[in-house]
Amino acid sequence: MELPKNLIYAEIEKKWYQHWLDKDYFSSIPDERTPFTIVIPPPNVTGVLHMGHMLNNTIQDILIRKARLQGYNACWVPGTDHASIATEAKVVNLLKEQQGKTKQEIGRAEFLKLAFDWKEKYGGIILDQLKKLGASCDWKRTRFTMDESLSKAVIQSFIDLYNKGLIYRGVRMTNWDPVAKTAVSDEEVIHKEVNSNLYYVKYQIENSEEFITIATTRPETIMGDTAVCVNPNDERYKQLIGKNVIVPIVNRSVPVIADDYIEIDFGTGTLKVTPAHDINDYNIGQKHNIATIDVLNDDGTINKHGLQYEGLDRFVARKKVAADLEEQGLLVKTEPIKNKVGFSERTDAVIEPRLTKQWFLKMDDLAKPALEHVMNDDIQFFPPRFKNLYKHWLENIRDWCISRQLWWGQQIPAFYDENENYVIAKDLASAQKLYQEKYNKTANLTQDEDVVDTWFSSWLWPISVFDGFESDKEINYYYPTNVLVTGWDIIFFWVARMIMAGYEFKNEKPFQQVYFTGMVRDNKGRKMSKSLGNSPDPLELIDRFSADGVRVGILLAAPAGNDILFDEKLCEQGRNFSNKIWNALRLIKGWQVEARTNNNLEPAIALIENKLQQLKENLEQLHSQFRLSEALMELYKFIWDDFCSWYLEFIKPNFGDAIDQTTYNKTINIFNELMILLHPFMPFLTEEIYHQLNETNEDIIVAKYPAINKYDATIINDGEHIKAAITSIREVRNKNQISPKVELKVYIDTNNQSLYNNYEYLIKKTANLSSIEFVNQEVENTITQLVDKDKLYIETGIEIDVEAEKEKIEKDIQYFEGFIASIQKKLSNEKFVQNAKAEIVETERKKLQDGLDKLQALQETLKQL
Repeated sequence: MELPKNLIYAEIEKKWYQHWLDKDYFSSIPDERTPFTIVIPPPNVTGVLHMGHMLNNTIQDILIRKARLQGYNACWVPGTDHASIATEAKVVNLLKEQQGKTKQEIGRAEFLKLAFDWKEKYGGIILDQLKKLGASCDWKRTRFTMDESLSKAVIQSFIDLYNKGLIYRGVRMTNWDPVAKTAVSDEEVIHKEVNSNLYYVKYQIENSEEFITIATTRPETIMGDTAVCVNPNDERYKQLIGKNVIVPIVNRSVPVIADDYIEIDFGTGTLKVTPAHDINDYNIGQKHNIATIDVLNDDGTINKHGLQYEGLDRFVARKKVAADLEEQGLLVKTEPIKNKVGFSERTDAVIEPRLTKQWFLKMDDLAKPALEHVMNDDIQFFPPRFKNLYKHWLENIRDWCISRQLWWGQQIPAFYDENENYVIAKDLASAQKLYQEKYNKTANLTQDEDVVDTWFSSWLWPISVFDGFESDKEINYYYPTNVLVTGWDIIFFWVARMIMAGYEFKNEKPFQQVYFTGMVRDNKGRKMSKSLGNSPDPLELIDRFSADGVRVGILLAAPAGNDILFDEKLCEQGRNFSNKIWNALRLIKGWQVEARTNNNLEPAIALIENKLQQLKENLEQLHSQFRLSEALMELYKFIWDDFCSWYLEFIKPNFGDAIDQTTYNKTINIFNELMILLHPFMPFLTEEIYHQLNETNEDIIVAKYPAINKYDATIINDGEHIKAAITSIREVRNKNQISPKVELKVYIDTNNQSLYNNYEYLIKKTANLSSIEFVNQEVENTITQLVDKDKLYIETGIEIDVEAEKEKIEKDIQYFEGFIASIQKKLSNEKFVQNAKAEIVETERKKLQDGLDKLQALQETLKQL
């Protein structure tokens, strides 16, 4: 049956994905095979597929499909993260829109029910979208960070860490998001450069008519000033130390203190100390025992300590305070500046440093094994340079604020009496029992309103997805997992914390290797974002270029660990590659086959078979180093050039002729191996072609990955030499506009006549030659081509312009003289020779000798001309 000219990719994608599901190929249960395990970095349950997901999940799918082909028990666990802040914000807005109510009005239980209903309706969108990409996850294992068993694991780990003395409660300066009304971690604060104003404000010295001037970007916090600080060595202010100044607006008398934290040459050399609203001010306040006055509410409005500004938004109050200071003659000047301001990653609200009572996890002891096992490569990072970033963070780690002022998440397992005495327990009944034992009395206990940080759920992910806190049944088989694929931007949020959790709760690493992808950027180098309008819809790309085309496109742009400069033209290139392979299939399946052997084609078969073994060796090395972009490019070039452009051209029967059975069978076998090697990268097309090639019920997804056999480098080098000779003849034909139908005669001056004899049939066929003769001297009225040391004299039947030929050779001589000089300069450098690897030095020496040989041949040809 004749194959269609063009594939309808949407049809084969739908057909084969459903077939794989029906056959249950993605599922994994423990058995006698060696496991190969990947856990997905769980995307936010609020999310939809973007280009970063496309890259990350394409890479995971490549790894899991290759492992499946290699006979491993491949297990790729999918799932989603409950994303406390983002999801709660969506549900709060939904509640307001549909019912006109706040979450406090409907209560926690009803709010959580509404949130779970929302999750069931919308939370699986991104996982369904991954199926369009071809992701071969074990969908039966899909987990959610608020599944009952995963939530139990979170609570149990909290209790265990508290009982070990690693979790504590205290008032600390935290990053406060006034929109989400919760604390957020340092890593969730994005610092942006913004246009601001620097306000120079006069503070009157008490019992004096004199003033000092203090510069601030935040006049709305003046009502919280409890001191003024100067450097003890600043001659301008030494006499003021120990005296008091009057804070404007509130007319509060506060002390002038001295601390060498203050830079004499920065600004006015003075600092208004507002301990409740700046971490550095807080530290100074603690050191000097200065009072703390918080002037802000949790939503960023001014509270009662802000006097007449109470109820105003902080930014409105800033302008109002500045205007009042100016009216009172206390505002010296306003100076426009640019400064860095922290924004919440989730809500984009300006972060407020704020003193709040939170739960914290001590990190020093947890960080030690996590650092040691990465630095000694027990856990391998790819690319390795990310070890430095990881090391810097762990060596400067601070305690982790793990509580959030939200309802969507695992509720802190702390139960309080009316005096805030508390016990830590898994439920109320256990808490009451513990409370009675601890305090020798009973009480009405209420559970902490806060939930744990989302990352406190996901740091357990490699353990909790296998119910590792409840049973050893699966965790002992699948853990540690093999590889984690993630972006380097969450190396602190997630990677480091999972490693800590692994050693803390399982005394074992959570994964053997971590592959860090880069950030996806547009072809101008800009980070992709909705606001810039430069982020394409991945599903729309799949519709236009096919899933395989998009997978190829994003991988071709993605060298290991580097940022990805994405251009949709690469997806078009991927689709064109699919079409090239499909046309190769149509060509081969259109041949008539005869039961005979054609010995003339044996050199072509030997060349492609040896090059295929070399390709497999190269691929395995690239896969082991996670250089997947390079691995795909090796396959791309081999299939496009070596297989389609050269091999099929070598063996293609002439019009009306048939191909011999031996060559046909070997070609089908080679094509099969190439499709299996390509399958992890392009699963849909390869499955379709595999069935068309073999007319079998066997599926490529569970075929056997090709073994690497020995290859003969001499055969490969000889074949490449012959291809270079054919190319040089074709160049002469094209340059002189000689029709492909016109037969040419070639004379060859070579020391390896047997090589050309072996390939004579193929050379004549693909270069369209009437004859090949061997000579040992210049042949007149021919065009000379140099192939390594061999000279090819091509008789074209047209008048040769000797002067033009001499000019061409003189240019070639000039080039090689420069090339040789550059290599000689490099080899005469003692530092290079001593420090470079031996194989690199040897390669340079070989390049020098090749250059000298070519230069000598060119000089001889020029002399003869």
